[in-house]
Amino acid sequence: MSNDARLIAGNEEHSFPVLSGSVGPDVIDIRKLYAQTGMFTYDPGFTSTASCESALTYIDGDEGVLLHRGFSIEELSENSSFMEVSYLLLNGELPSKAELDDFSRTITRHTMLHEQLATFYRGFRRDAHPMAIMCGVVGALSAFYHDSTDISDPLHRKISSHRLIAKMPTIAAMAYKYSVGQPFVYPDNSLSYTGNFLRMTFGVPAEPYVVNPVVEQALDRIFILHADHEQNASTSTVRLAGSSGANPFACIAAGIACLWGPAHGGANEAALNMLKEIGTPDKIPHYIERAKDKNDPFRLMGFGHRVYKNYDPRATVMQKTVREVLTALKVNDPIFEVALQLEEMALNDPYFIEKKLFPNVDFYSGIILSAIGFPTTMFTVLFALARTVGWVAQWNEMISDPGQKIGRPRQLYTGPTARDYVPLDKR
Repeated sequence: MSNDARLIAGNEEHSFPVLSGSVGPDVIDIRKLYAQTGMFTYDPGFTSTASCESALTYIDGDEGVLLHRGFSIEELSENSSFMEVSYLLLNGELPSKAELDDFSRTITRHTMLHEQLATFYRGFRRDAHPMAIMCGVVGALSAFYHDSTDISDPLHRKISSHRLIAKMPTIAAMAYKYSVGQPFVYPDNSLSYTGNFLRMTFGVPAEPYVVNPVVEQALDRIFILHADHEQNASTSTVRLAGSSGANPFACIAAGIACLWGPAHGGANEAALNMLKEIGTPDKIPHYIERAKDKNDPFRLMGFGHRVYKNYDPRATVMQKTVREVLTALKVNDPIFEVALQLEEMALNDPYFIEKKLFPNVDFYSGIILSAIGFPTTMFTVLFALARTVGWVAQWNEMISDPGQKIGRPRQLYTGPTARDYVPLDKR
């Protein structure tokens, strides 16, 4: 039996190789489809198209599985730090203690920003959205660190990767400080990656800042859960921008711009706003009925996922983390009670069971971030901070792939056919 896939187009039969990965469904290699048939495939959203070969992240949406380099997200979030997971994504293996210490020192040495970037921040309006600032500042990094923009040089790629991972917390914290009118706080190299970010965000020069270890661990776990997620919209954007040979800072800025969309990185803010709208548990049945009504625009945010058709494994970790944070901070948040009861009612409702609408990572993350003290405008910024390591790892993998080509999707043209031009005075 042949391993090829056969396609009948008109009166001709064509054969295409079937490729197998280490796990997951096989793929049909259609790179020669146009040459053989004169036809393209039509796949809006690329939901049935593998755009690249990758060894970074694997998702089984039906089973609710998420693996980074073969390690489950549950084990990584329970046992590893974000720096460990970052090393894993970049290098393919978990580090030894010496390797982790060296990597962490390298990242720590790159946390400061060029001092002139502080002036760049002051060019934004005071009420600018932090994501708008992130897009601009990250894109501008290539103007300040042009000594690491040669993508053909492995050392340049390594340095720019470390710089992006290291400087993103500083950039994010400064965006927050600028929006609330407080002075920028410089990095403290004695703190962890996540502890340093908390201090730069919530500390002030007038008094010492003590990092809450429960909050530090919770935020570090959130970073791990958002580190990479296969070929999602923003990651695909980074790869597409990178395929043209653009410098890494420009590519990551493109990813941030894509992540800003409410259907992608803004989903946790939308979920939190929905829970606030519901307000109290007694109103949940009313909103569940609204969600079932096709004529009602209301939708349950934080439920369902483009890939997962089972319980999002990240949501299980997040639910446990919510309890830890609220207990440590002595927060009695009625919104969390709404979330718990909404989850229970939805998971036992035949409508949601049939449509496989399970809670996703965004359902709980907004509650945690709000309890820590982040305004909703910072939620997507934190997502970008965490996802930077995934974007960088994906970009590096793409640059190193000898089969990589510049992205150039095709289209199904439905506009006018060729027609004669009519001069302006005769129209």
